[in-house]
Amino acid sequence: MEGLLILCEIIIVNLLLSADNAIIIAMVSHQLPEKNRKDVIWIGTLLAVLLRCILVLFALPLLTIPYLQALGGLLLIIIAVKLLRQDHKEAKQTPVKPMVMTIKAGVWTIITADFVMSLDNVLALAALAHGDFVLIMLGIALSIPMIIWGSKLVLNLIQKYSFINFIGAALLAFAAGEMVVKDIALSSIIHSISPDLLTYFPLVIVPMVIIFGIIRKKTV
Repeated sequence: MEGLLILCEIIIVNLLLSADNAIIIAMVSHQLPEKNRKDVIWIGTLLAVLLRCILVLFALPLLTIPYLQALGGLLLIIIAVKLLRQDHKEAKQTPVKPMVMTIKAGVWTIITADFVMSLDNVLALAALAHGDFVLIMLGIALSIPMIIWGSKLVLNLIQKYSFINFIGAALLAFAAGEMVVKDIALSSIIHSISPDLLTYFPLVIVPMVIIFGIIRKKTV
């Protein structure tokens, strides 16, 4: 019974944690030709799951490396800005949507973002499973349909409502800001400057990414 309760907790947390992966896969696939989107969703999902399996063994030691999590947050900010560069208004006015990203570039973007975001995800699952490797692997396996379904849902929303792209970028920016303030080296520095920064820094990153993304779109 206890194992069943833990599994239910893992499923719920996985549903929440898989949202970031689904968003990044959907935003990347949206910038690819329609015929390749389904393949990218499957590839991205399998990569996300594979990364989580690998990181189960290495997540805790990796997060003890100073500035590594902050570097991951910076990479996630760059990716969020990069995925805002497509001009949806122009895409709607032209009969053929321009291919902004190649399949190879899209896959590498997904790999990078998944690696960055999966560190915290795996630690959360490991904490819930109390180190039970079987439960952790089962929880990761259950994330496959969640990411696939979530990616398709977000992709459909982006195609209908262009502002969803900005919401996705905002969520990624917030996640990036949280990674920076959680970094083992930077958290103490930020706290010594002002404890409030630990709370407000992720919120400040969101408008900065959106504004920079809009500026970048106008210059592309």
